[in-house]
Amino acid sequence: MTHWLSPARPYVIAHRGASAYAPDCSIEAYEKAARLGADFWEVDIRRAACGTLVACHDAALPDGRAIAELTFDQLGAAAPAQGVSAVALASILALAVEHDAGVYADIKDVDAALPVMAALQAQGITRAILGTFNPEAIAALDAAQCPYPRAALVPVGVDPFEHARGAEIIHLCWESLDQPQDLLTPAFFAKAAQLGQKVVLWHEEDPLRMADLRHLPVLGICSDRPEMVHPYSARDDAQIEIVCHRGAPEFAPENTVEGAICAFGAGFDMVELDVHSLRDGTLAVIHDDSFDRTTDGCGRVAWSTVADCAKRDAGAWYSPHFTGTKVPDLDDILDVTRTHGGKLYVELKQADPDAVLAAVRAKGMMERCFFWSFDYQRLAALRAAAPEAHIMIRRQDLPDLETALATLRPSILEFTVEEDFSEFSRCRAAGVRPMIAYMGRDTAVFDKLLAAGPDLVNLHFPFLFRDHLRARRET
Repeated sequence: MTHWLSPARPYVIAHRGASAYAPDCSIEAYEKAARLGADFWEVDIRRAACGTLVACHDAALPDGRAIAELTFDQLGAAAPAQGVSAVALASILALAVEHDAGVYADIKDVDAALPVMAALQAQGITRAILGTFNPEAIAALDAAQCPYPRAALVPVGVDPFEHARGAEIIHLCWESLDQPQDLLTPAFFAKAAQLGQKVVLWHEEDPLRMADLRHLPVLGICSDRPEMVHPYSARDDAQIEIVCHRGAPEFAPENTVEGAICAFGAGFDMVELDVHSLRDGTLAVIHDDSFDRTTDGCGRVAWSTVADCAKRDAGAWYSPHFTGTKVPDLDDILDVTRTHGGKLYVELKQADPDAVLAAVRAKGMMERCFFWSFDYQRLAALRAAAPEAHIMIRRQDLPDLETALATLRPSILEFTVEEDFSEFSRCRAAGVRPMIAYMGRDTAVFDKLLAAGPDLVNLHFPFLFRDHLRARRET
């Protein structure tokens, strides 16, 4: 059997690309899948009326017209207006070659099976799997002596071994079950091994279920969020905790639930967020004093209510894919943080310190948060109300290190890249952790941070920093 079918750990299979962050099966989704570390790209494939192979999940456009009855030119004209991606498979295969990504073809139309095989061969792609729900397509590929392994996609409610008869791979599409991982027993894997079949798992986006899956003896795991399959830990490379400034702005709108899920799912330690108090006392997570820049609305945040916030779209400005994203409240981000086992850097903008503390305490998250504000009166009020709180102080705001260490009993002292890193040892001697904040993307500055060896780095481009760490390790 093909040597790459025995990986050291499950392959990361980007389900329709990184489809949590871009439209299904779009070029953008596959480009993001490459950035997020996917080994394989799952591509849903249909055949247009003209014979062109198209990456498209559904059999019909939202207006009801069947893909198989439209030419590729007609699809190209109609699909974008209906919010659907319909990309030529050849374009995706060329991109896969460029990024050295494997291709996991999900063949939707039986008459597309042999053309898909031919298209892969024409591009010189060797790492590919041809999957389908339809046993007739498996049989057609087998009769054509397909050089690629075949995967039988197994729906809920059928015997997986019976359904996958004749296929090298059993692909379990069980994401709709509550606890599908409980069905993956030693007896199941023993039978698969006896039959010489590998196992691929459904698309999984729940962090708790994913934790149960990534260590199983499977060939691969699909996910709309490929970064979640094998989370990265910078501490394994550099002993530095990574704080993600406003979430994951490289992949999702800032200060949103989606951004926090992306950052934590990728394995980063902390998310930085900004909090304002609304007129009704709700704590909204948004950076600016107004809604103008990051929503479709306008006006002062402090003058609004939770009902006003609910009407704002906080994602369309970033990408049409995120249209409908809401301005979260602090509880929303606290819940995501607790689910992922992460931590928060909470910056109080125009926020009531007592309300912020009450929200954090109610979620049992005081040990997982640290706090800062430009307004030192808010920080002083927070310290007075919470002797146990972890407070950050900026070195640049105070004349000398001794004053900084004596101000509000900080747990963290933040430095800029221009400040004196030789003070780190004195910080640590005082029980204070040094952190460097850098909002740029210059890899030479990344090297400077690594050479300084802070306890934490606060970054606007954490994925670029991660990629740089990986590149240093591989050279």
